[in-house]
Amino acid sequence: MTTQPFFPKLSTLAASCLLLVGTACSSNNTVSQAIPNPKPEVTPNTSTLRLGFISTNNSKAPTGPTGWAMQQGKLLPELQKLGITEVKTLSFANGPNLNEALVAGEVDVGIYGDTPALVGKASGIPTRLIGQEQVGMNSWLVAKKNRPRSLAELKGHKVATSKGSYLHRYLIGLLQESGLKDKVTVVHLLPSDAQAALERGDVAAITAATGTGPLLKSKGYPVIDEAIKHPDLPGTSVTVATENFLAKHPDLPQKWNQIKQAAVKDIKANSEAYYKFHAQVTGYPLDVVKASFPIEQFPEEPLPAKGIQLLEGTKKFLVSQKLAKSDFNLTDWVADRKDKK
Repeated sequence: MTTQPFFPKLSTLAASCLLLVGTACSSNNTVSQAIPNPKPEVTPNTSTLRLGFISTNNSKAPTGPTGWAMQQGKLLPELQKLGITEVKTLSFANGPNLNEALVAGEVDVGIYGDTPALVGKASGIPTRLIGQEQVGMNSWLVAKKNRPRSLAELKGHKVATSKGSYLHRYLIGLLQESGLKDKVTVVHLLPSDAQAALERGDVAAITAATGTGPLLKSKGYPVIDEAIKHPDLPGTSVTVATENFLAKHPDLPQKWNQIKQAAVKDIKANSEAYYKFHAQVTGYPLDVVKASFPIEQFPEEPLPAKGIQLLEGTKKFLVSQKLAKSDFNLTDWVADRKDKK
């Protein structure tokens, strides 16, 4: 299997980000929510929270519990109690790009796949884990329409994935589990480029994320495998904050998880309204959104037992495959929460 490191050394990465501000490390797809301050001269503890998230179609707002809380107008009023008067969103094509923005100091809070978050932490990015937005994220291994039709038929062919993402972790784990690790060439393409390559027939298969997988299936592309068929291969979506931002707002983890819990409860009570919102933001058909984001994957708890299990398993895998630079204790990564008993 041909592969490359998840991302460059932090020193090089940081330098690249500083030199390329406004290009690979950031996004023009931003949207801000702000509460006007009638007395701007008295703002000693106010600040902007820059929220990074992943979007394969350049959405200007996140989905999931955080996106729903924003859409319902419930995120900012609660954060304002901590002195945060604006939430500025920035979308990224994949997790490694969001890591670069964290290194460059362009993002304060990030919501993205567990694999890039774990790799970033192992490489020294100063983040703390606040919680998990989604637990049990599926990945789809989608093939060309004419062939192949099974994992075995991938032998000797190219498979595209977004390296450093939870899709990459799934693919590597699947190939290893199937005895194909050294028999398949893994190439790095961002999700939109991978889909185009699949349509042209340049690659035999691609790993598709939530949304894209069911959409391609509906267009007649065969699905060879799914992460949810393997107990240890589904991903989770995590929320991390930089240590610098937490130093300014130590109550953020508790408040963030309170907001998320309320949003999940509201999603469960109003699932059809949520799905319509999600479809509108992402542009995916409603049935594709429902197939990609089962409501039960949104946990009310900050870190549910299943989520911790998947995180630990992914971390061990990344370390064993030398895809993570070092090992660390998950409990040491978790931000202190005042709601702990």
